[in-house]
Amino acid sequence: MAFSGLLALVVAFTESTWYPDAQHDFISNLIIWTSTAVVALGLSTVDTVRRSRKVYVEFAPTMLHIAMEQFVPALAVGALLTAVIVRLLPNEGWLLPGLWEIIFSLGIFASCRFLPRPMFAVGVWYLAAGLCSIVACSAQRSFMPWTMGLPFGVGQLLVATVLQVCVEENPDQV
Repeated sequence: MAFSGLLALVVAFTESTWYPDAQHDFISNLIIWTSTAVVALGLSTVDTVRRSRKVYVEFAPTMLHIAMEQFVPALAVGALLTAVIVRLLPNEGWLLPGLWEIIFSLGIFASCRFLPRPMFAVGVWYLAAGLCSIVACSAQRSFMPWTMGLPFGVGQLLVATVLQVCVEENPDQV
């Protein structure tokens, strides 16, 4: 989880430093951040499967299935919304970082009953970050790298912190 947070920060830094005109290139931003999300999702999926098999040996498949049922709708909504904006409203693509963060928060809220209690605060972080991203981008109406990198970077580092603290406090529960 920490790696995916650092990855988001590195991608935002790299994009804003080496490709400063990217904020006006919606499709390039979409490719960059979709690729980053796929890598981060793949890494966190591998980590989640590994962790659940280690801690909850006989219940792992059931727990993973339930957790996926809770979070996958948010991912599907994010993908479908992205497809609609790309196809019909490409000039409004600047809204996507904020909308993705809001949708991600809903996935976290939906999964909260299977996550450590402090994870609720991470959901609040993503919700607030999404709303702030929309406000920040509204003046220029462009896709700004830091409205993706900062919310997801900090958010994933928060997830890693919550999981680490919960493991230290109660190693059998996470």
